[in-house]
Amino acid sequence: MIRMQTKFPEAVAFVDVKDSPAVIPVEEPAKWEVRPCGMLVQKRSSDDGRATVPVPAIRLRVKHGSNYHEVYINSQATFGELRKLLSERTALHPQDQKIFFKDKERDSAAYLDTSGVKDRSKLVVVEDPAAKAKRVLEMRRAAKLEKAAKSISQISLEVDELASQVSALEGVILKGGKVADNEVLRLTELLMNELIKLEGVLADGDVKLQRRLQVKRVQKYVEMLDVLKLKNVIPKSAAPPPPPQHQKKVPPSSPKPKSVIVTTKWETFDSLFSPLASPSSLATTTTSVAPTPRFEWELF
Repeated sequence: MIRMQTKFPEAVAFVDVKDSPAVIPVEEPAKWEVRPCGMLVQKRSSDDGRATVPVPAIRLRVKHGSNYHEVYINSQATFGELRKLLSERTALHPQDQKIFFKDKERDSAAYLDTSGVKDRSKLVVVEDPAAKAKRVLEMRRAAKLEKAAKSISQISLEVDELASQVSALEGVILKGGKVADNEVLRLTELLMNELIKLEGVLADGDVKLQRRLQVKRVQKYVEMLDVLKLKNVIPKSAAPPPPPQHQKKVPPSSPKPKSVIVTTKWETFDSLFSPLASPSSLATTTTSVAPTPRFEWELF
């Protein structure tokens, strides 16, 4: 509760005032701009919605070659705006013009009023050959980039169509089927032709990056066709059959040693000289031993 006293000293009124922070009006900061000459001035246009004083138009007399042109323009316009206006009269591109005022070339961003241009002032406009050549080169470069971008876009569509055919062949071969070798060779040649087209496209910047991506993409599909060609040539039955899993291995039996018969019956040497030796004593017990030959000896 705050006591407030009116202008009448005998009357005292009590008024309830809410506790709220005091709001102190602060003036908005002035909006400034820097002119090309370096002078700091208040901005020409205001965004506060208040009506501004209309800027008067001035009449200028511009000489181009042997011709004179009278133009009407805002006194607070720039020389760049004057160039656009003179382009319709002189048939010169705004970037190819040089405007002189008081024997001094004026920049496009400079204002007419700050440069001293007034009503009925005289100016001279000439063609700038260097600026024209630079603009022509920029136009040619932009046209080449646009043409290169269109070429890469067309090649990308053709690669998309070939990629679908490669995927179809891959599906058939991976399922165990077989395709004609001429079909694989045909797709490979078409993809190689796309690579040749990409190599012939001259580009810079983003267009060059797009070309590089398309080259890598085509190379990937060519390598895929090489792998599919090998799988298509090798028959599926040529692979060796897997060994049986539950077959028991039997160790090989060792060979039996051959039997050898040994005899201990010997024939004496004297029996060879004995005429009465019986034939039975000369026989051996094995068939493998050859019979001992008998010699007839004569005594002297």
